[in-house]
Amino acid sequence: MVKKPVSPRAKDEAPPQASAQASAAASASGRTAPDRRDAVIDALMRLAAGHQWRAIGLVDIAREAGISLADLRDTYPSKGAILAGFTKRIDRIVLDGTTDDLADEPARERLLDIMMRRFDALAPYKAALRNITRSLRHEPLAIAALNKLAANSQRFMLAAAGISTEGTLGTLKIQGAVAVFARTFETWIDDDEPDLARTLARLDRELRKGERVLLYAQDVHRLTAPLRAFGRALCARRRYGRHRRREDEEPDLRDGDDYVPAL
Repeated sequence: MVKKPVSPRAKDEAPPQASAQASAAASASGRTAPDRRDAVIDALMRLAAGHQWRAIGLVDIAREAGISLADLRDTYPSKGAILAGFTKRIDRIVLDGTTDDLADEPARERLLDIMMRRFDALAPYKAALRNITRSLRHEPLAIAALNKLAANSQRFMLAAAGISTEGTLGTLKIQGAVAVFARTFETWIDDDEPDLARTLARLDRELRKGERVLLYAQDVHRLTAPLRAFGRALCARRRYGRHRRREDEEPDLRDGDDYVPAL
């Protein structure tokens, strides 16, 4: 039997069924990946505005976003991941709006401005955030996850305010900012006044308290610096002593008949 010659073009062509599947997958949602991410975030926040957090399923989110469940899986693996995407969106809005106008102001004033602008960015989602926080406030694992998200955000908020988060005190500054924002959030979530006067007053009080705590921590850190240096030196000396004792106790077989080189 004579085989028909196969053209180079035919060799490179994918089977019709595979091509159809690839095309369908590529145009399943009609959106690019960034557009899908925004659509999913918006869908979750719309649903959260009118439903309890536990009542919102992945199928609900996909339907609300107008995409398939497969596309949702490719975009975000969970509701928590969608919340992380929402947090990054708010971070971006605040950071994009940060200028050097307050560069000569005290650090507390700069941070107050940034946190108030963050509340402004959150304002369109207040109903959703109210339901989400009420649903998750008694779930320790959820609180821990939200704290991690908040810490990542506040690291950038502090950087935007020109406040360093490096060194031993960096973690304290970040967690302090998380606590300040969280306490003020409790006031903001029920503050429906256009000027957010109650929120601003609460934020100012919390920042002043946080400033005092940080100053105290800095004093303690400075005063205990010699003790920390002595402790590091003592630990290094003990490690060196243990290493020398092990060398003295181990037999040296390198020159004997029983010496076996390491393989």
